[in-house]
This record gives sequence, C-alpha cells and structure tokens, in this order.
Amino acid sequence: QVQLVESGGGLAQAGGSLRLSCAASGLTFGSAAMGWYRQAPGKEREFVAAISRSGGSTAYADSVKGRFTISRDNANRILYLEMNSLKSEDTAVYYCAGDQWGNVATVAAGTGLLWGKGTLVTVSS
Repeated sequence: QVQLVESGGGLAQAGGSLRLSCAASGLTFGSAAMGWYRQAPGKEREFVAAISRSGGSTAYADSVKGRFTISRDNANRILYLEMNSLKSEDTAVYYCAGDQWGNVATVAAGTGLLWGKGTLVTVSS
C-alpha cells in the first residue's frame, strides 16, 4: 500500500522559512515523479512544484518561483520542499503527490496522482 506522509508544517512569520518533508513507502520511489500541491482555506487545491525521478528536472508555480525549492533523496525515499520568504498567502495545507511512472508534466497536470494527507502551514504577517 502506498503511503506518502508529510511533516514539517507549522507556524512561521512572514519572511521566514520552513522545510517540508514527505516520506514515501509502497512505491518505487526512484521511478516516481513527485510534487507538492497546496489548498488554502476556501480555495481549490493548486500545483506548487514538481520534480523528475532523478531530480534533474523541476517545475514551479509562478507564485512560488524563486522562493521555494523542491528536492528529493532517492536513497532515503524522501521528498522535500524548502520554503523561503514566506508570505501570508502561502498559508495552506500542503500535500505531497506522486506519479509512479510519470514525469514533471503529469504531476503538474494533477490527475491520477497518489496523495498524502497533508501538513498545515500557517504564515503570520
């Protein structure tokens, strides 16, 4: 059974930083494209970032480009999201997502993905 378990959420001040982690099990992590999505209160879930199987290719939403960095540790089956220069509008539940045999484009498209249960990030201004 596939499990994606997020951690690292919490309260941060505007301008601060947080690092999210996603521990994966039950899938061939090194063959899975991975990503992060978020859902703010009252809004639809939106794409944040994606990374290819090897980590050599990444994609970001315009709203986080230059502030967030996605990375992965295939040996330990962990996905990361480094978030810097946080803004109040970054407040959301952040979800880890995976596409077992997909790529950055399929993760960014958001269909047929495996999902974690999310971790809450709250940014105070």
